[in-house]
Amino acid sequence: MLRILNQALRTGIMTEPAPTADEAELERLGIHIRRYLDGYFSGSLAIRQVDAGSCNGCELEIHALNNPYHDIERFGIHFVASPRHADALLVTGPVTRHMETALRRTWRATPAPKFVIAAGTCACDGGEFGASYASCGAVETVIPVDVKIPGCPPTPVVLLKGILAAMRHVITPVVPRVIS
Repeated sequence: MLRILNQALRTGIMTEPAPTADEAELERLGIHIRRYLDGYFSGSLAIRQVDAGSCNGCELEIHALNNPYHDIERFGIHFVASPRHADALLVTGPVTRHMETALRRTWRATPAPKFVIAAGTCACDGGEFGASYASCGAVETVIPVDVKIPGCPPTPVVLLKGILAAMRHVITPVVPRVIS
């Protein structure tokens, strides 16, 4: 243990620089999100995130939404542990055969009105995996999807744009939207 501590003292602190967040765009998105939340969602939006079989790349970006750089809770968006408390489902990864039933149960347990966001290329169209003996492919093959957010993985700002598009979709429903 002392050897490791001495090496750390000799090397110094080696960290990556903070990510460059476009603060102006983040604030602009936050203002739009806050308007929709205050007008239509009673001031807050509860999201249940479901990993249906992803590589965890999308989860890392979703977790970044809660870090001090993006801090989406200041806009009124928070993640919940139970689908019974959620307004929306944020699903990542291609739906594996083992997660198919669990995803359907989660969707049924979410109270109406609800909306589903497919985050990441795998959730949108099956990605590298597609449909096979082990995978159902895209989320929309198992449950209805309101908004698709492509990207491998989508950045936190793109995820926020997708959440905003999903809120707009609930207010004025149309065919599933794809966020670029």
